Amino acid sequence: MEQQKTDTPAILGGKPAVTLPQDEANRWPILTEEDERAVVEVMRSGNITTHPIARELENDYAEFTGRRFALSHNNGTSALMAAFFAIDLQPGDEVIVPTATFWASVIPMLWLGAVPVFCECEEERLGLCPADVEAKITDKTKAIVIVHLWGLPSKMTELQAIAAKHGLKIIEDASHAHGAKWRGKPCGALGDISVFSLQGDKLAPGGEGGVFLCDDEAYLERAMCMGDMMRMLELQTPAMRFAGTTFGIKTRIAPVSAAIARVQLRHLAKRNARRNENLVYLSEALESLGFHTYLGPEHVERVYFEFLVRHNEAATGLPLDWLIEALAAEGCEVQRPRYPLLHQQPLFTEGAWQQIARLPEGAPVREYRPEDLPRTQTGNELIFKLPSFPNADRSLLDQYIVAFQKVVTNAETISAAKG
Repeated sequence: MEQQKTDTPAILGGKPAVTLPQDEANRWPILTEEDERAVVEVMRSGNITTHPIARELENDYAEFTGRRFALSHNNGTSALMAAFFAIDLQPGDEVIVPTATFWASVIPMLWLGAVPVFCECEEERLGLCPADVEAKITDKTKAIVIVHLWGLPSKMTELQAIAAKHGLKIIEDASHAHGAKWRGKPCGALGDISVFSLQGDKLAPGGEGGVFLCDDEAYLERAMCMGDMMRMLELQTPAMRFAGTTFGIKTRIAPVSAAIARVQLRHLAKRNARRNENLVYLSEALESLGFHTYLGPEHVERVYFEFLVRHNEAATGLPLDWLIEALAAEGCEVQRPRYPLLHQQPLFTEGAWQQIARLPEGAPVREYRPEDLPRTQTGNELIFKLPSFPNADRSLLDQYIVAFQKVVTNAETISAAKG
């Protein structure tokens, strides 16, 4: 790899380090004629609502995770809503949740009257901090939502022990973690109920879709009752009497999405391997420059829904905003993370969540303050995002490495010019 550490950084008038085209290197999802054939087969069948391909997708995911039961949904949000309904959350029940996640990990529980209790995230893997989880358990706590953020499995040893100690259910949101493993066990098999999203950016996308997974048939039955009338008609239990109405929500997946999702799952391992190879290579170079890239411990096999990097100003000599500006001038695609912290959002800080939640009359109302969870806020302010390079070759990655070397090596000069 050509070394250009002493070259003038582009932000100061030098030539950009990244000159290769990036559109194809970062194109996602990868859709081929195989996906097209699967979609056309469904269309030509004429059954674009209840095609059996939805069941085939469920079988695929049950086999993929080793779970007994899988139920497909129209999106991951619906699957999470089904998970909260399945564990029979009642108005006023508390659920411990991360603040650093997509809103669907939390908001659906409000419609059941459950109260989110936001928790600090730990720095190593960006999942729930076990110590803060245990500190926030009360006699109202019923469950924990665990999110494997950006594809890095959470600290399951500690979190599962806490859940077992206090008799809490675990809802595992594995939407970022298709193919990731913890101690050899696949993400999607680590909670009482687990959920995948199949949205178009995910590692095994279907355009839109979700999968609900569990080993307890009672959970499966409740998920069916919430929103799949056709599946309820097959029940051999008293719950079948609700089939004429369900519980007011329609959640089944579109067969066209299921068709795409089946093809994508078949290619997941190969595509994850290429993405991982690229990002481990890039991570090792960035780690040598003082960045933290969340490679994970040995007992974890992570994947990369997105590639997040933690900045260390003491190591680079630049504030993060200046670093991002300098890297962008070099031609790097670099930006801040896309998820705002949930506990700081107006839905919570302005009390609007109470319009959704059916809280018991006279129950104390939890207040959410933006200044809460300072460790998570500080950590979130140190993170930036690079492409995940699903199709890149080494030449583009090497140009990114040179860009970082140029900026870090010339940090003092850049600071002087900016200051």
